[in-house]
Amino acid sequence: MDIRFGAGVVIYARDLGQLARFYAELVALPVVQSEPDFVVLESPACQVVLVAMPDDIAHRTVITSPPLRRENVAIKPCFAVSDLAAARRSAIALGGGLGEPASEWMFRGHRVCDGFDPEGNIFQLRCPADRVSTA
Repeated sequence: MDIRFGAGVVIYARDLGQLARFYAELVALPVVQSEPDFVVLESPACQVVLVAMPDDIAHRTVITSPPLRRENVAIKPCFAVSDLAAARRSAIALGGGLGEPASEWMFRGHRVCDGFDPEGNIFQLRCPADRVSTA
C-alpha cells in the first residue's frame, strides 16, 4: 500500500476548478491529479480530494456572492499556513474569506482563524504563534 499523506479531507464542489485553485493557492497544496469529476491536492502531510457534486445536487445548490457560510456542519478541515495576514489576502482574492484579525485566537502555540471557501465551506487556518504577520 502506497500512503503518501498523513491525513486528508474530501470536499464536494459545485465548481471543481474554482475550489481546486482556491485550496491549491491558499494552503500551498500541489494538484497531483485532475480528472473531470475530481481533483487531488496533496503534500506529505495532507491530501484534499475535491469531488464534483452530482448534477442533480449541483443544480439545486445556489452559491451566492459572497457565499453563504455553511457553518452548521460537524467537521471543519484545518490547514497550516505560515502567515494568517497573507492567507487572509489570498482567501479574499480567490473568492473566499478569512476572519478579521480580531477574531483570531491562540490554541496550543498557534494563532488560529476560521475562514470560508468560494462555496461557503468553513475551514480553519493555523500558523505558529511566534511567526511575525505580514499585515
